[in-house]
Amino acid sequence: MKNLNTMACALIALGTGLIFSLPLEARVTRIVIDSKTTVTGQTLAYEQIRGRAFGELDPSDPKNAVITDILLGVGSDGKVRYETAFTLVKPVNTSASSGFMWHDVPNRGGNATVSAVERELGDIGLTSGWQADNSGATAIPTNRATGSNFWVDAPMARQNGQLVTGKVLARIVNQTGTDSQALVVSRNTSPVPYLPASLDTTKATLQIIDKETVNGVITPGATIASGDWAFAKCDAKTPFPGTPIDINPANLPNNLPVHVCLKNGFQANKVYQLVYTGTNAYVLGVGMAAFRDVGSFFRYAAADDTGTANPIAKVVKGSSVRGSSQSGNMIRQFIYMGLNQDEANRQVHDGAWPQIAGRRVAANSRFAQPDGVLELYQMGSEGAQWWVDWPDTERNLPARGIFTRCSVSNTCPKVFEHFGSAEVFALKMTTEWVGTSADTDIPLTRNVRRYYVPSSTHGGGSGGFTHQIAGGVTCPGNNYGQGTLAANPVPSTQLVNVLRLALRNWILNGTPPPPSRYPTLTGGNLVNPTKTAMGFPSVVRGIPDSIFAPENFVFPVFDYDWGASFNHSDASGVPSNIPPLIKKVIQMKVPKVDADGNEVGGVPTVLVMAPLGTYLGWNITAAGAHAGQVCNYIGGYVPFARTKAERSITGDTRLSLEERYVNHDGYVAAVRTAANNAFAQGYLLAQDRDDLIKAANDSTVLK
Repeated sequence: MKNLNTMACALIALGTGLIFSLPLEARVTRIVIDSKTTVTGQTLAYEQIRGRAFGELDPSDPKNAVITDILLGVGSDGKVRYETAFTLVKPVNTSASSGFMWHDVPNRGGNATVSAVERELGDIGLTSGWQADNSGATAIPTNRATGSNFWVDAPMARQNGQLVTGKVLARIVNQTGTDSQALVVSRNTSPVPYLPASLDTTKATLQIIDKETVNGVITPGATIASGDWAFAKCDAKTPFPGTPIDINPANLPNNLPVHVCLKNGFQANKVYQLVYTGTNAYVLGVGMAAFRDVGSFFRYAAADDTGTANPIAKVVKGSSVRGSSQSGNMIRQFIYMGLNQDEANRQVHDGAWPQIAGRRVAANSRFAQPDGVLELYQMGSEGAQWWVDWPDTERNLPARGIFTRCSVSNTCPKVFEHFGSAEVFALKMTTEWVGTSADTDIPLTRNVRRYYVPSSTHGGGSGGFTHQIAGGVTCPGNNYGQGTLAANPVPSTQLVNVLRLALRNWILNGTPPPPSRYPTLTGGNLVNPTKTAMGFPSVVRGIPDSIFAPENFVFPVFDYDWGASFNHSDASGVPSNIPPLIKKVIQMKVPKVDADGNEVGGVPTVLVMAPLGTYLGWNITAAGAHAGQVCNYIGGYVPFARTKAERSITGDTRLSLEERYVNHDGYVAAVRTAANNAFAQGYLLAQDRDDLIKAANDSTVLK
């Protein structure tokens, strides 16, 4: 009650403008420099500083009170403490720096840093941890001073000194055989981070799912008897019931992943859905606050509380947070939580660049799984996904936006966001554009720019001008399987090169960036996800009409009921319905396509404007539990026939290469026209324009 009263007083003080009365204790208190190394590959002399930051949070500060379970993570003095890893890449002589700092968000604990181009510009790179679930690549190393990943040591939620418990969902997909299987979130390096509270399988439920569709129709199978499975590791040498797993939280993360052993083995083409009582519920939002505090320290502080100097004190003139995919989703959640305002009420970052990220990462509810990728029953699409306050009509939630909190404190950053087609078809992105009603284009604020790379895969393809590309791509996610179509080569590299410079210039100099370009309802190029509405070609070799059926095509947003203790607007609190009830399937929109099946309405992209085939933001799952459905977030490619005679054999309605370009010189001319067009509109740098034209000339297309 004391903490709650203190919080109430702080809120009253904030509302009356008495900000000076709040305790300023949510900050980095100490940094430790563990190593310094030389960074080569640029004209300026650079160094990399690896270290750790130690900080504390006051749970009564309203800027921290948004964190779920923060009151359950306090120490004996009422503060919440954390430790996190960071890396700083900077010019040795800081006077030669541009003064621009990129604060990169690690993706699942992996490294991210300034590029060689950015080092040539004199930029500073800061990377620090945010994901506090201590699993997989985010696991805290035994020797914290020598580890190379990025982690946050955050407390676990406790009540009366005991770890809280709650229901956890895990899924085993497309596995077979009698060996035990690991519980993973999205890939083998991302285990479910929560241990079972007990090995007693009568306190858990393991059910077979015979089939599940993209639009959420579930065909349940048998529930496996508690005596026919175990929380254990087993194989041919140690058969069922195997060796029981270690469920002591003191041994984390070494006892992850959790394994399940099945008496009669796993069947292919099935999903095994496990609900169990978990423990070690990390206060995940502490990791988000730690990221805030590290960014603020290196931007504003002269030294820590012990006198250790900030290596870039008084150097930073402007900064931007940046992240791709999961890391971009983290940025959106970071801003939504109001964390771009530091403990002294200063704006932490001037800019934000969430890349290929159209949702908010699940990192502020109990037992959340930040590694999730919006597969069935995974959090991430709850609440406002758009920037401005906008009503969530289909879910009956109040009008909110990602900028709601920062608008009050005047700490909203300038934002670039760029996406591709895969985010539309599997990562539920268009809700951000048109809301849950899907009937109106949600306006952008003046400090947000949106760029869409049409017909591209997640993160962009490898580029180049190759007509025939070998098939067989692995679909991402939790063992989704293989795709039937070749990999989509449409790159996003050239747009990233433009946006990198444009964001710096917008922040440092106020130079207006290129205008937003993305499909819209009012523009007539954002439509219903049907073959007819899209205008998809009648016959494209390798693409059956069945893929366009609602049960196979676009992954929709689900209106989940996570229970009364979960805040469905804020995506915070404690989910109790595991798995959640699907109350409603939210309508999705997709880009319209041209006669070749390539999308319209985005940024001018050379390979799409001078195509060698149909470039898709989706692929088709070859086999397994999701056979014949969109193969998660991976794109596909179907080349044009070389000649009219060749396409007539298959009945393909798309024109052949020779019908389009006649010969090699004709194709190079088409690329030149496309490149000059993109350059003239400001979406292609001169050097990239010239490189693309040369690459087309050097290619074997129609030779």
